[in-house]
Amino acid sequence: MTLQHDGRPAAVASRIETALLGAIRSCGQKPADDTPQATKKNYNEKLSAAVALVVAQELRDRGMSEARPSGPGEVGASGAERRLAGGIGAKKVDVTWATEESGLLLAVSVKTILFRDSTTRNYQKNLTNRRADLLNEAVTLHRRFPYAVLSAFLIFDAGAENDDTSRRKSTFENAGPRLRLFTGRRDPSGRDEQYEKFYVLLADLNVFQPSLRAYEVNDLTTQVPLDTVFEDLVTLLGERNFDLYEGMDGQVRKT
Repeated sequence: MTLQHDGRPAAVASRIETALLGAIRSCGQKPADDTPQATKKNYNEKLSAAVALVVAQELRDRGMSEARPSGPGEVGASGAERRLAGGIGAKKVDVTWATEESGLLLAVSVKTILFRDSTTRNYQKNLTNRRADLLNEAVTLHRRFPYAVLSAFLIFDAGAENDDTSRRKSTFENAGPRLRLFTGRRDPSGRDEQYEKFYVLLADLNVFQPSLRAYEVNDLTTQVPLDTVFEDLVTLLGERNFDLYEGMDGQVRKT
């Protein structure tokens, strides 16, 4: 029997959970925190790319057939992240669903913070930089595509939940007040820098038994099932594009 992090029996893994854990395994064992920076950068990029492929496949499985990136031989030759024109310049986006008739409909940005800082021994050093990257991406895309549904996946190593000291909260806890203002955009006329949905994920990157937990950044106490993450994105897509699409039972369908 597989157990959750709190010792309770785990539910049967969903399709997306199984695929994401497979993506983690495909990257091999995470390097140690004291390995050279180039090695850690390579692992970060490898994991982000593997997660992006899985997320795009999940979107295609839910009816978004043009979602990118794609694996070898899956959807033409478009396997890389898509470069989109934005309101303040072109932007490469990790995962996208765009059509000729509507332009950008959905984008998912995947960012990672996976290694402890050698001096502080916590994961917070790059949090400000990741926030700046994410907010710049949201503004760039929303100014050109105000109706697009944008989501962010910020993936921390699970150790970020327990790197607190007597003088500071954990990096995971500190992510809340630093990021919760930038989620919950419910209207196309809303703030450009806000994402419709912003998730913080905690990843145990043990290649033999990885795990992944998702939380909305404005509620870091309630774990969100990964299926629910994608069902919520589908619902938002249906609300934004009711003349062309509907979101029903977790699937996008043309109306």
